[in-house]
Amino acid sequence: MASWDIQPQGVQGQLRVVGAHAEELGQALTTLLADMQEAAAAAGTAVPGSQAATRPYGPVVPQKAPKWSAQVSTGPVAAALAEYAAKKRRSDFKAMADRCQAAVLGAAKATNEYVQGDLKAAENAQNAARAVRVEALKDFGGKKK
Repeated sequence: MASWDIQPQGVQGQLRVVGAHAEELGQALTTLLADMQEAAAAAGTAVPGSQAATRPYGPVVPQKAPKWSAQVSTGPVAAALAEYAAKKRRSDFKAMADRCQAAVLGAAKATNEYVQGDLKAAENAQNAARAVRVEALKDFGGKKK
């Protein structure tokens, strides 16, 4: 890195903007997952409702609540939505959150180090953000307890 020319106030303003967008992304993902759960619950099963549970035949003395009435069957749509969210997209959602967090932490840490005159530490923070090493950024420059 040849030279730095950072305006800390500008960085602070941009971090606020990015933070607001990251919060919106978090809300959108939360809504997406809630909508997928609702869709899975509404999808029903692969068999007609009367065949989803085995009912007793013939004269039966009713007990409390029949076991079959409390059972909830899930069908292929619910299973597919659960697999899509849990297995196919979980890593994507985590990567989005990690990248947002790394970008914000890295920019803040690098700017703080720049202000303190430690350009090498600023460069290290910037590189950690680029590599999405969130844990390294959380501990970066902090004092050990």
